[in-house]
Amino acid sequence: MSLFDTVSNDIKTAMLAKDKIRLEALRGVKKEFLEAKTAKGAEGELSDDAALKILQRMIKQRKDSAAIYAEQNRPELAEKELAEVAALENYLPKQLSPAELEAAIREIITQTGAASPKDMGKVMGAATKALAGKTEGRLISETVKRLLAE
Repeated sequence: MSLFDTVSNDIKTAMLAKDKIRLEALRGVKKEFLEAKTAKGAEGELSDDAALKILQRMIKQRKDSAAIYAEQNRPELAEKELAEVAALENYLPKQLSPAELEAAIREIITQTGAASPKDMGKVMGAATKALAGKTEGRLISETVKRLLAE
């Protein structure tokens, strides 16, 4: 079953359970999925890779919003955003631990032959492809910078 179908089925489940936060989050996801399916050049198809990218983008947006709400002393809005993040994270593949991420990036660095921070672009290109969906891009970038600076 594709991610699109899973989300559609889970919307029905959330409706029956009267889970408003989960329902709202999933409806937003389905809206984004439908827009991606009907976008120019998509030919009515949405791959799971594209769906994962959309989910990651939506989770990042909600985390950023929660941080802004917390900064502006609006904890009730921040909690709502973080609850939606928790509902959406169930659809992502298992995330890498910091140790697993570091090991994977060290392997990519040796494969690409990178030796200094000047090679960051080469490593980032390979790392973002290899680790797509398994961790946030920001964490990949921070780890690559740290390891290349050693």
